[in-house]
This record gives sequence, structure tokens and C-alpha cells, in this order.
Amino acid sequence: QVQLVESGGGLVQPEGSLRLSCAVSGLRFSTFGMGWFRQAPGKEREFVAAISWHGINTFYADSAKGRFIISRDNAKNTVYLQMNSLRPDDTAVYYCAADLSAQDLRIREGYDYWGQGTQVTVSS
Repeated sequence: QVQLVESGGGLVQPEGSLRLSCAVSGLRFSTFGMGWFRQAPGKEREFVAAISWHGINTFYADSAKGRFIISRDNAKNTVYLQMNSLRPDDTAVYYCAADLSAQDLRIREGYDYWGQGTQVTVSS
């Protein structure tokens, strides 16, 4: 049974930081590209960041560049999203996802497995 479990969300003040984690089980983690997406109320789920299976290639949405860092630890079957300089418009449910084919990790429809999400709220 494949499981992706996000953690690390919460309430943070503007300009604060959070580190999201996604623990993966039930699949060969080191062969999957991994991504983070987010969905705000009333909006579509959007790409945030992604990382190739070996961790060499990373991709970011324009909104995340310079503020967020994606990383992975294949020994721990975990992917991370370090989020800095958070803004109120970063408020959303954040999802991690796994993509075996990894043809374009920025494309939501290419992902095979999804977590349940973790809420991030940026507010003073």
C-alpha cells in the first residue's frame, strides 16, 4: 500500500519559515520524481516545486523561486520543502506527490500518487 504522509504545516506569521516533510512508503522511493503542489480555497491545485529521483534536478514555480527549497533523502524515503519569507498568499493546503515517469515534474496530471495534504496558514 502506497502512502505519502505530509507533516510540518501550521500557522506562521508573514516572513516566517516552515519546513514541510513528506514520508513515503510502499514504493521504491529512489526511482520516483517528487513534487509539492498547493491548493488555496477556490483555486486549482498548482505546482510549487519538484525534484528528480536522484535529487540533481530541481524545479520551482515562479512564486517559489528564491524562497522555497526542495530536497530529498532517499535513505529516509522523505522529501522536504523548506519555505522561507512566507507571505499570506502562500496560504494553502500543501500536497506532496510521486511521479514514476517524471517526464515533466511540473505537470500535475503526470503524478501517480498523492498525499492527503497539510495546511499552511500565513497570517499575523
